[in-house]
Amino acid sequence: MVDEEGANLGVMSRAEALALASEKGIDLVEIVSTVRPPIVKITSYDKFRYQKEKEFKKQQQAQSNDLKQIQIGLKSARNDLLIRSKRIDEFLKEGYKVEIVMKLRGREKANKEWAKGKLKEFLELITENFKTLSDIKPNGRGFSIQIDKSDKKNG
Repeated sequence: MVDEEGANLGVMSRAEALALASEKGIDLVEIVSTVRPPIVKITSYDKFRYQKEKEFKKQQQAQSNDLKQIQIGLKSARNDLLIRSKRIDEFLKEGYKVEIVMKLRGREKANKEWAKGKLKEFLELITENFKTLSDIKPNGRGFSIQIDKSDKKNG
């Protein structure tokens, strides 16, 4: 049994634990049920649930932040591509994997080889050293490629 400050109160019966919790006017929450005897804590259940939700959201955010996505168009101007390549450099320096998506619209979809060539040209604008995690592959509306930080250029 653990009290609200985190101090260990030792092993006690269920009735004693419930009596102690009701004496303090707060709840008795089971923390770990897989061990014998189970570990319980005297705390407000609402506060406990809020902290668990906060931890869960933090874990999900950490998992989703591993991959950043940059979208470019086939007709994007050179300056726009330079700005996006600088942003990719920043992402790679921060340790993120980057997915570059080239969207094709309308008649642009008929010229797939030209679009792949433009995507390869865009990769040459990236100044940070990177390695490709996947080849240029078609996705729903164009092409995509994933890159990650590397020790040598285009490795």
